[in-house]
Amino acid sequence: MALPKKILVANRGEIALRVMRSCREMGIETVAVYSEVDRSTPHVRYADQAYCIGAAPSSESYLVMERLMEVAKKSGADAIHPGYGFLSENATFARLVEDAGLIWIGPPTKAIEIMGSKTASRQKMVESGVPVVPGVTKAIESIPEALEIAEGIGYPVMLKAAAGGGGKGMREVNRKEDLEELFNRAQSEAINAFGNGAIYMEKRIINPRHVEIQIMADKHGNVVHLFERDCSIQRRHQKVVEESPCPALLPETREKIAAVAILAAKSVDYVGAGTVECLLSEDQSFYFLEMNTRLQVEHPITEMVTGIDLVQAQIRVAAGEVLAFAQEDIQQHGHAIECRIYAEDAQNNWAPSPGILRGYQEPSGPWVRVDSGVKEGDEVTIFYDPMISKLIVWGQDRDDALRRMGRALSEYRIRGIETTIPFFKSLLQDPDFIEGKYDTGFLSPERIESLIPKNNYQEIAELAAVIYAFNRDQKMQSPVQQGHAASKWKWSLR
Repeated sequence: MALPKKILVANRGEIALRVMRSCREMGIETVAVYSEVDRSTPHVRYADQAYCIGAAPSSESYLVMERLMEVAKKSGADAIHPGYGFLSENATFARLVEDAGLIWIGPPTKAIEIMGSKTASRQKMVESGVPVVPGVTKAIESIPEALEIAEGIGYPVMLKAAAGGGGKGMREVNRKEDLEELFNRAQSEAINAFGNGAIYMEKRIINPRHVEIQIMADKHGNVVHLFERDCSIQRRHQKVVEESPCPALLPETREKIAAVAILAAKSVDYVGAGTVECLLSEDQSFYFLEMNTRLQVEHPITEMVTGIDLVQAQIRVAAGEVLAFAQEDIQQHGHAIECRIYAEDAQNNWAPSPGILRGYQEPSGPWVRVDSGVKEGDEVTIFYDPMISKLIVWGQDRDDALRRMGRALSEYRIRGIETTIPFFKSLLQDPDFIEGKYDTGFLSPERIESLIPKNNYQEIAELAAVIYAFNRDQKMQSPVQQGHAASKWKWSLR
Protein backbone atom coordinates (compact mmCIF):
# COMPACT_ATOMS: atom_id res chain seq x y z
CA MET A 1 0.00 0.00 0.00
CA ALA A 2 1.34 3.44 -0.95
CA LEU A 3 1.52 6.37 1.41
CA PRO A 4 -1.64 8.48 1.54
CA LYS A 5 -1.71 11.57 -0.67
CA LYS A 6 -4.07 13.62 1.48
CA ILE A 7 -4.77 13.26 5.20
CA LEU A 8 -7.74 14.71 7.04
CA VAL A 9 -6.66 15.64 10.59
CA ALA A 10 -9.75 15.11 12.74
CA ASN A 11 -8.65 17.40 15.53
CA ARG A 12 -7.79 21.00 16.41
CA GLY A 13 -5.13 23.18 17.99
CA GLU A 14 -1.55 22.19 18.61
CA ILE A 15 -1.90 18.47 17.82
CA ALA A 16 -3.58 19.16 14.48
CA LEU A 17 -0.79 21.56 13.56
CA ARG A 18 1.88 19.14 14.76
CA VAL A 19 0.50 16.31 12.57
CA MET A 20 0.26 18.63 9.56
CA ARG A 21 3.91 19.63 9.85
CA SER A 22 5.05 16.02 9.56
CA CYS A 23 2.69 15.55 6.61
CA ARG A 24 4.20 18.55 4.83
CA GLU A 25 7.70 17.14 5.28
CA MET A 26 6.49 13.90 3.71
CA GLY A 27 4.88 15.69 0.75
CA ILE A 28 1.35 14.78 1.91
CA GLU A 29 -1.49 17.31 1.60
CA THR A 30 -3.64 18.01 4.64
CA VAL A 31 -7.28 18.82 5.34
CA ALA A 32 -8.27 20.76 8.44
CA VAL A 33 -11.64 20.74 10.16
CA TYR A 34 -12.75 23.49 12.48
CA SER A 35 -15.63 24.70 14.59
CA GLU A 36 -17.04 28.18 14.16
CA VAL A 37 -14.87 29.64 16.95
CA ASP A 38 -11.71 28.06 15.49
CA ARG A 39 -12.11 29.65 12.07
CA SER A 40 -8.90 31.74 12.20
CA THR A 41 -6.67 29.47 14.28
CA PRO A 42 -3.20 28.40 13.06
CA HIS A 43 -4.06 24.81 12.15
CA VAL A 44 -6.79 26.06 9.79
CA ARG A 45 -4.43 28.47 8.05
CA TYR A 46 -1.66 25.88 7.78
CA ALA A 47 -3.67 23.15 6.05
CA ASP A 48 -4.06 22.84 2.29
CA GLN A 49 -7.86 22.70 2.69
CA ALA A 50 -10.18 23.54 5.58
CA TYR A 51 -13.85 22.87 6.29
CA CYS A 52 -16.18 24.14 9.01
CA ILE A 53 -17.95 21.26 10.74
CA GLY A 54 -20.25 23.00 13.19
CA ALA A 55 -20.73 25.12 16.28
CA ALA A 56 -18.23 25.58 19.08
CA PRO A 57 -19.27 22.71 21.40
CA SER A 58 -17.30 19.61 20.46
CA SER A 59 -20.54 17.60 20.55
CA GLU A 60 -21.67 19.69 17.59
CA SER A 61 -18.40 19.65 15.66
CA TYR A 62 -15.28 17.61 16.43
CA LEU A 63 -17.24 14.66 17.82
CA VAL A 64 -19.74 14.40 14.96
CA MET A 65 -18.47 11.40 13.01
CA GLU A 66 -20.82 11.83 10.06
CA ARG A 67 -19.59 15.35 9.34
CA LEU A 68 -15.97 14.26 9.47
CA MET A 69 -16.68 11.48 7.00
CA GLU A 70 -18.54 13.92 4.72
CA VAL A 71 -15.49 16.23 4.72
CA ALA A 72 -13.19 13.31 3.97
CA LYS A 73 -15.28 12.41 0.93
CA LYS A 74 -15.71 16.01 -0.24
CA SER A 75 -12.01 16.87 0.11
CA GLY A 76 -10.70 13.71 -1.50
CA ALA A 77 -8.74 12.65 1.58
CA ASP A 78 -7.57 9.06 1.52
CA ALA A 79 -6.59 8.83 5.22
CA ILE A 80 -7.64 10.21 8.61
CA HIS A 81 -5.37 11.00 11.55
CA PRO A 82 -7.35 11.52 14.80
CA GLY A 83 -4.62 13.16 16.90
CA TYR A 84 -5.41 12.62 20.57
CA GLY A 85 -8.60 13.21 22.51
CA PHE A 86 -11.96 13.57 20.73
CA LEU A 87 -12.42 10.44 18.57
CA SER A 88 -8.86 9.12 18.69
CA GLU A 89 -9.80 6.07 20.78
CA ASN A 90 -13.28 5.54 19.40
CA ALA A 91 -13.56 2.12 17.77
CA THR A 92 -16.81 3.04 16.01
CA PHE A 93 -15.13 5.95 14.25
CA ALA A 94 -12.12 3.84 13.32
CA ARG A 95 -14.45 1.27 11.79
CA LEU A 96 -16.31 3.96 9.83
CA VAL A 97 -13.02 5.17 8.38
CA GLU A 98 -11.90 1.71 7.34
CA ASP A 99 -15.33 0.76 5.95
CA ALA A 100 -15.14 3.86 3.74
CA GLY A 101 -11.92 2.51 2.23
CA LEU A 102 -9.74 5.12 3.94
CA ILE A 103 -6.51 4.58 5.87
CA TRP A 104 -7.05 4.79 9.62
CA ILE A 105 -3.86 6.15 11.19
CA GLY A 106 -4.31 4.29 14.43
CA PRO A 107 -4.49 0.77 15.84
CA PRO A 108 -6.98 -1.94 14.81
CA THR A 109 -10.51 -1.53 16.15
CA LYS A 110 -10.19 -4.73 18.18
CA ALA A 111 -7.16 -3.35 20.02
CA ILE A 112 -9.00 -0.08 20.69
CA GLU A 113 -12.00 -1.96 22.10
CA ILE A 114 -9.96 -4.20 24.39
CA MET A 115 -7.57 -1.56 25.67
CA GLY A 116 -10.30 1.08 25.85
CA SER A 117 -12.05 -0.91 28.56
CA LYS A 118 -10.20 -0.89 31.86
CA THR A 119 -11.76 -4.20 32.85
CA ALA A 120 -11.26 -5.98 29.51
CA SER A 121 -7.67 -4.78 29.27
CA ARG A 122 -6.85 -5.98 32.79
CA GLN A 123 -8.31 -9.39 31.98
CA LYS A 124 -6.31 -9.58 28.75
CA MET A 125 -3.10 -8.61 30.53
CA VAL A 126 -3.65 -11.25 33.22
CA GLU A 127 -4.12 -13.87 30.50
CA SER A 128 -0.94 -12.67 28.74
CA GLY A 129 1.24 -12.78 31.84
CA VAL A 130 1.55 -9.01 32.23
CA PRO A 131 1.77 -7.95 35.91
CA VAL A 132 -1.29 -5.95 36.96
CA VAL A 133 -2.23 -4.13 40.15
CA PRO A 134 -4.13 -6.53 42.46
CA GLY A 135 -7.85 -6.02 42.04
CA VAL A 136 -10.86 -7.11 39.98
CA THR A 137 -11.14 -7.32 36.22
CA LYS A 138 -14.91 -6.89 35.99
CA ALA A 139 -17.35 -4.11 36.78
CA ILE A 140 -18.65 -4.09 40.36
CA GLU A 141 -22.40 -4.61 40.55
CA SER A 142 -23.24 -3.44 44.07
CA ILE A 143 -21.99 -1.85 47.28
CA PRO A 144 -21.93 -5.18 49.18
CA GLU A 145 -19.78 -6.64 46.39
CA ALA A 146 -17.47 -3.62 46.55
CA LEU A 147 -17.12 -4.03 50.33
CA GLU A 148 -16.27 -7.70 49.96
CA ILE A 149 -13.65 -7.06 47.27
CA ALA A 150 -12.04 -4.25 49.25
CA GLU A 151 -11.85 -6.47 52.32
CA GLY A 152 -10.13 -9.13 50.24
CA ILE A 153 -7.40 -6.95 48.69
CA GLY A 154 -7.02 -4.64 51.70
CA TYR A 155 -7.29 -0.87 52.12
CA PRO A 156 -6.42 1.57 50.67
CA VAL A 157 -8.11 0.83 47.35
CA MET A 158 -8.80 2.81 44.17
CA LEU A 159 -12.22 2.99 42.52
CA LYS A 160 -11.93 3.63 38.78
CA ALA A 161 -14.33 4.15 35.89
CA ALA A 162 -14.10 1.25 33.44
CA ALA A 163 -14.54 3.66 30.51
CA GLY A 164 -12.59 6.46 32.14
CA GLY A 165 -9.47 8.54 31.85
CA GLY A 166 -8.04 11.85 32.98
CA GLY A 167 -8.94 11.20 36.62
CA LYS A 168 -12.72 11.21 36.01
CA GLY A 169 -14.65 8.62 38.00
CA MET A 170 -11.66 7.90 40.23
CA ARG A 171 -11.68 7.85 44.04
CA GLU A 172 -9.22 6.66 46.69
CA VAL A 173 -10.82 4.84 49.61
CA ASN A 174 -8.84 4.49 52.83
CA ARG A 175 -11.57 3.23 55.18
CA LYS A 176 -14.48 0.82 54.96
CA GLU A 177 -16.80 3.53 56.32
CA ASP A 178 -16.14 5.78 53.30
CA LEU A 179 -16.55 3.22 50.53
CA GLU A 180 -20.27 3.53 49.83
CA GLU A 181 -20.25 7.32 49.55
CA LEU A 182 -17.12 7.40 47.38
CA PHE A 183 -18.38 4.57 45.18
CA ASN A 184 -21.58 6.51 44.47
CA ARG A 185 -19.60 9.65 43.69
CA ALA A 186 -17.26 7.81 41.33
CA GLN A 187 -20.17 6.16 39.55
CA SER A 188 -22.10 9.42 39.17
CA GLU A 189 -19.03 11.20 37.79
CA ALA A 190 -18.36 8.32 35.37
CA ILE A 191 -21.91 8.47 34.03
CA ASN A 192 -21.67 12.23 33.49
CA ALA A 193 -18.23 12.06 31.85
CA PHE A 194 -18.49 8.87 29.78
CA GLY A 195 -22.13 7.80 29.77
CA ASN A 196 -20.99 4.59 31.44
CA GLY A 197 -21.18 4.04 35.19
CA ALA A 198 -19.19 0.80 35.35
CA ILE A 199 -16.68 0.91 38.23
CA TYR A 200 -13.87 -1.50 39.05
CA MET A 201 -11.43 -1.66 41.96
CA GLU A 202 -7.72 -2.18 42.42
CA LYS A 203 -5.19 -1.99 45.22
CA ARG A 204 -3.84 1.50 45.93
CA ILE A 205 -0.06 1.33 45.48
CA ILE A 206 1.66 3.55 48.04
CA ASN A 207 3.92 6.33 46.70
CA PRO A 208 4.14 5.01 43.11
CA ARG A 209 5.60 6.75 40.10
CA HIS A 210 3.59 6.87 36.88
CA VAL A 211 5.91 5.48 34.20
CA GLU A 212 4.81 4.84 30.64
CA ILE A 213 6.52 3.09 27.73
CA GLN A 214 6.15 4.34 24.17
CA ILE A 215 5.76 1.53 21.66
CA MET A 216 5.50 1.43 17.88
CA ALA A 217 4.28 -1.56 15.86
CA ASP A 218 3.77 -2.35 12.19
CA LYS A 219 1.43 -4.73 10.35
CA HIS A 220 4.20 -7.29 9.90
CA GLY A 221 4.53 -8.29 13.55
CA ASN A 222 7.39 -5.96 14.46
CA VAL A 223 7.03 -4.16 17.80
CA VAL A 224 9.64 -1.90 19.39
CA HIS A 225 9.76 0.36 22.41
CA LEU A 226 11.10 3.90 22.48
CA PHE A 227 11.92 3.94 26.18
CA GLU A 228 9.97 5.51 29.02
CA ARG A 229 8.45 8.76 30.22
CA ASP A 230 7.87 9.71 33.84
CA CYS A 231 4.46 11.37 34.19
CA SER A 232 4.20 11.40 37.98
CA ILE A 233 3.81 15.17 38.40
CA GLN A 234 0.02 15.29 38.35
CA ARG A 235 -2.70 17.53 39.73
CA ARG A 236 -6.02 15.78 40.34
CA HIS A 237 -4.74 12.79 38.33
CA GLN A 238 -4.00 15.05 35.34
CA LYS A 239 -0.41 15.13 34.07
CA VAL A 240 1.22 18.56 34.05
CA VAL A 241 4.95 17.79 33.71
CA GLU A 242 6.62 14.84 31.99
CA GLU A 243 10.23 13.87 31.50
CA SER A 244 12.38 11.22 29.86
CA PRO A 245 14.22 9.25 31.09
CA CYS A 246 12.60 8.54 34.46
CA PRO A 247 14.98 9.76 37.20
CA ALA A 248 14.28 6.75 39.44
CA LEU A 249 14.25 3.86 36.95
CA LEU A 250 17.16 1.42 37.24
CA PRO A 251 18.62 0.05 33.97
CA GLU A 252 17.57 -3.52 34.73
CA THR A 253 14.01 -2.38 35.53
CA ARG A 254 13.91 -0.38 32.30
CA GLU A 255 14.61 -3.56 30.33
CA LYS A 256 11.92 -5.49 32.17
CA ILE A 257 9.20 -2.86 31.92
CA ALA A 258 9.95 -2.31 28.22
CA ALA A 259 9.68 -6.05 27.56
CA VAL A 260 6.29 -6.11 29.32
CA ALA A 261 5.08 -3.18 27.20
CA ILE A 262 5.98 -5.05 24.01
CA LEU A 263 4.25 -8.17 25.33
CA ALA A 264 1.11 -6.14 26.06
CA ALA A 265 1.08 -4.69 22.54
CA LYS A 266 1.60 -8.06 20.90
CA SER A 267 -1.23 -9.60 22.94
CA VAL A 268 -3.76 -7.45 21.05
CA ASP A 269 -1.99 -7.46 17.64
CA TYR A 270 -1.26 -3.77 17.99
CA VAL A 271 -0.34 -1.51 15.07
CA GLY A 272 0.91 2.09 15.26
CA ALA A 273 1.88 4.31 18.19
CA GLY A 274 0.70 3.35 21.65
CA THR A 275 1.62 3.84 25.27
CA VAL A 276 1.66 1.24 28.02
CA GLU A 277 1.22 2.97 31.37
CA CYS A 278 2.51 1.41 34.57
CA LEU A 279 2.83 2.14 38.28
CA LEU A 280 6.40 1.87 39.56
CA SER A 281 6.88 1.12 43.27
CA GLU A 282 9.77 2.33 45.38
CA ASP A 283 11.23 -1.21 45.32
CA GLN A 284 11.24 -1.12 41.45
CA SER A 285 8.33 -3.54 41.12
CA PHE A 286 5.81 -2.39 38.52
CA TYR A 287 2.25 -3.06 37.42
CA PHE A 288 0.25 -2.53 34.22
CA LEU A 289 -2.19 0.36 34.56
CA GLU A 290 -3.68 0.89 31.11
CA MET A 291 -2.78 1.29 27.44
CA ASN A 292 -3.49 4.46 25.48
CA THR A 293 -4.26 3.47 21.90
CA ARG A 294 -3.19 6.76 20.36
CA LEU A 295 -0.46 9.36 20.23
CA GLN A 296 0.15 10.87 23.68
CA VAL A 297 0.15 14.55 24.57
CA GLU A 298 3.69 14.09 25.89
CA HIS A 299 5.09 12.32 22.83
CA PRO A 300 7.52 15.20 22.00
CA ILE A 301 9.88 14.31 24.85
CA THR A 302 10.29 10.83 23.38
CA GLU A 303 11.01 12.40 20.00
CA MET A 304 13.62 14.65 21.62
CA VAL A 305 15.56 11.81 23.28
CA THR A 306 15.30 9.34 20.38
CA GLY A 307 15.32 11.61 17.32
CA ILE A 308 12.38 9.68 15.82
CA ASP A 309 9.33 11.46 14.37
CA LEU A 310 6.45 9.42 15.83
CA VAL A 311 3.82 10.94 13.55
CA GLN A 312 5.75 10.04 10.40
CA ALA A 313 6.23 6.52 11.78
CA GLN A 314 2.46 6.32 12.48
CA ILE A 315 1.62 7.27 8.91
CA ARG A 316 4.08 4.83 7.39
CA VAL A 317 2.99 1.77 9.37
CA ALA A 318 -0.69 2.63 8.80
CA ALA A 319 0.07 2.54 5.08
CA GLY A 320 1.56 -0.96 5.47
CA GLU A 321 5.27 -0.15 5.50
CA VAL A 322 7.69 -2.13 7.63
CA LEU A 323 9.11 -0.21 10.58
CA ALA A 324 12.11 1.80 9.42
CA PHE A 325 14.06 1.03 12.60
CA ALA A 326 14.80 -2.04 14.69
CA GLN A 327 15.10 -2.09 18.47
CA GLU A 328 18.89 -1.87 18.37
CA ASP A 329 18.64 1.29 16.25
CA ILE A 330 16.77 3.19 18.97
CA GLN A 331 18.96 4.98 21.49
CA GLN A 332 18.09 7.28 24.39
CA HIS A 333 20.18 10.47 24.30
CA GLY A 334 20.19 13.20 26.93
CA HIS A 335 17.15 14.32 28.90
CA ALA A 336 13.88 15.99 27.87
CA ILE A 337 11.18 17.72 29.94
CA GLU A 338 7.73 18.97 28.98
CA CYS A 339 5.51 21.49 30.78
CA ARG A 340 1.88 21.79 29.74
CA ILE A 341 0.98 25.47 29.65
CA TYR A 342 -2.66 25.85 30.65
CA ALA A 343 -4.95 28.88 30.59
CA GLU A 344 -5.67 28.50 34.28
CA ASP A 345 -5.43 30.82 37.25
CA ALA A 346 -3.59 28.96 40.02
CA GLN A 347 -4.28 31.80 42.47
CA ASN A 348 -8.02 31.40 41.88
CA ASN A 349 -8.35 27.68 42.59
CA TRP A 350 -7.09 26.81 39.11
CA ALA A 351 -10.14 28.30 37.46
CA PRO A 352 -10.10 28.39 33.63
CA SER A 353 -8.89 31.72 32.30
CA PRO A 354 -10.58 32.25 28.93
CA GLY A 355 -10.02 35.44 26.99
CA ILE A 356 -8.21 37.13 24.12
CA LEU A 357 -4.46 36.67 23.81
CA ARG A 358 -3.59 40.39 23.83
CA GLY A 359 0.06 39.45 23.64
CA TYR A 360 1.68 36.11 22.85
CA GLN A 361 5.40 35.46 22.47
CA GLU A 362 6.88 31.98 22.73
CA PRO A 363 10.37 31.07 23.94
CA SER A 364 12.98 29.89 21.48
CA GLY A 365 16.68 29.14 21.29
CA PRO A 366 18.81 25.97 21.29
CA TRP A 367 16.99 22.74 22.13
CA VAL A 368 13.67 24.45 22.87
CA ARG A 369 10.47 23.28 21.19
CA VAL A 370 7.01 24.78 21.57
CA ASP A 371 3.98 22.91 20.27
CA SER A 372 1.07 25.35 20.23
CA GLY A 373 -2.09 26.01 18.30
CA VAL A 374 -2.62 29.67 19.10
CA LYS A 375 -1.30 33.06 18.05
CA GLU A 376 -1.61 36.61 19.30
CA GLY A 377 -5.18 37.85 18.96
CA ASP A 378 -6.76 34.39 19.25
CA GLU A 379 -9.43 33.70 21.83
CA VAL A 380 -8.97 30.96 24.40
CA THR A 381 -12.52 29.71 24.81
CA ILE A 382 -14.36 27.70 27.44
CA PHE A 383 -15.32 25.02 24.94
CA TYR A 384 -12.07 23.03 24.85
CA ASP A 385 -9.19 21.85 27.00
CA PRO A 386 -7.42 24.91 28.47
CA MET A 387 -3.94 23.79 27.35
CA ILE A 388 -2.61 26.49 25.01
CA SER A 389 0.87 25.11 24.38
CA LYS A 390 3.46 22.55 25.37
CA LEU A 391 7.00 23.65 26.21
CA ILE A 392 9.60 20.95 25.57
CA VAL A 393 13.32 21.27 26.21
CA TRP A 394 16.29 18.93 25.80
CA GLY A 395 19.56 18.88 27.69
CA GLN A 396 22.71 16.78 27.87
CA ASP A 397 21.49 15.61 31.29
CA ARG A 398 18.63 16.38 33.68
CA ASP A 399 20.35 19.34 35.33
CA ASP A 400 21.02 20.85 31.92
CA ALA A 401 17.38 20.31 30.90
CA LEU A 402 16.07 21.90 34.12
CA ARG A 403 18.19 25.01 33.59
CA ARG A 404 17.01 25.28 30.00
CA MET A 405 13.38 24.87 31.06
CA GLY A 406 13.77 27.68 33.57
CA ARG A 407 15.25 29.94 30.92
CA ALA A 408 12.54 29.08 28.40
CA LEU A 409 9.70 29.66 30.85
CA SER A 410 11.08 33.13 31.57
CA GLU A 411 10.86 34.02 27.87
CA TYR A 412 7.11 33.54 27.55
CA ARG A 413 5.21 36.80 27.14
CA ILE A 414 1.45 36.25 27.46
CA ARG A 415 -1.10 38.99 28.09
CA GLY A 416 -4.87 38.85 28.38
CA ILE A 417 -5.19 35.59 30.30
CA GLU A 418 -3.68 33.88 33.33
CA THR A 419 -1.49 30.80 32.78
CA THR A 420 0.30 28.12 34.78
CA ILE A 421 3.74 29.50 33.87
CA PRO A 422 4.34 31.13 37.30
CA PHE A 423 3.49 27.82 38.98
CA PHE A 424 6.02 25.95 36.83
CA LYS A 425 8.70 28.51 37.66
CA SER A 426 8.11 27.81 41.35
CA LEU A 427 8.09 24.05 40.79
CA LEU A 428 11.53 24.24 39.18
CA GLN A 429 12.83 25.74 42.44
CA ASP A 430 11.46 22.95 44.63
CA PRO A 431 14.41 21.01 46.14
CA ASP A 432 12.68 17.62 45.95
CA PHE A 433 11.70 18.13 42.32
CA ILE A 434 15.22 19.26 41.47
CA GLU A 435 16.54 16.02 42.97
CA GLY A 436 13.91 13.93 41.18
CA LYS A 437 12.36 12.82 44.46
CA TYR A 438 8.68 12.68 43.61
CA ASP A 439 5.75 10.35 42.99
CA THR A 440 2.12 10.67 41.87
CA GLY A 441 1.20 12.25 45.21
CA PHE A 442 3.92 14.90 44.99
CA LEU A 443 1.54 17.74 44.21
CA SER A 444 -0.41 17.50 47.45
CA PRO A 445 -2.76 20.39 48.28
CA GLU A 446 -0.18 21.66 50.79
CA ARG A 447 2.70 21.60 48.32
CA ILE A 448 0.59 23.17 45.58
CA GLU A 449 -0.32 25.97 47.98
CA SER A 450 3.35 26.54 48.75
CA LEU A 451 4.24 26.64 45.05
CA ILE A 452 1.54 29.07 43.96
CA PRO A 453 3.13 32.53 43.68
CA LYS A 454 1.44 34.90 46.07
CA ASN A 455 0.02 38.24 44.90
CA ASN A 456 2.29 41.08 45.95
CA TYR A 457 -0.47 43.68 45.83
CA GLN A 458 0.28 44.81 49.40
CA GLU A 459 3.96 45.38 48.59
CA ILE A 460 3.06 47.29 45.44
CA ALA A 461 0.58 49.46 47.35
CA GLU A 462 3.13 50.25 50.04
CA LEU A 463 5.77 51.15 47.45
CA ALA A 464 3.29 53.37 45.58
CA ALA A 465 2.44 55.15 48.83
CA VAL A 466 6.12 55.85 49.53
CA ILE A 467 6.68 57.21 46.03
CA TYR A 468 3.57 59.38 46.26
CA ALA A 469 4.64 60.81 49.61
CA PHE A 470 8.13 61.55 48.31
CA ASN A 471 6.82 63.38 45.23
CA ARG A 472 4.32 65.32 47.32
CA ASP A 473 7.04 66.49 49.72
CA GLN A 474 9.27 67.53 46.82
CA LYS A 475 6.54 69.59 45.21
CA MET A 476 5.77 71.35 48.48
CA GLN A 477 9.29 72.78 48.55
CA SER A 478 9.74 75.94 46.41
CA PRO A 479 13.02 76.66 44.65
CA VAL A 480 13.67 79.50 47.10
CA GLN A 481 13.33 77.15 50.06
CA GLN A 482 15.88 74.89 48.43
CA GLY A 483 18.34 77.78 48.41
CA HIS A 484 18.13 78.62 44.69
CA ALA A 485 16.94 81.63 42.78
CA ALA A 486 13.43 81.20 41.54
CA SER A 487 13.14 80.22 37.89
CA LYS A 488 9.76 80.65 36.24
CA TRP A 489 10.70 77.97 33.70
CA LYS A 490 11.64 75.40 36.36
CA TRP A 491 8.68 76.30 38.54
CA SER A 492 6.22 75.89 35.70
CA LEU A 493 7.42 72.38 35.12
CA ARG A 494 6.58 71.28 38.63
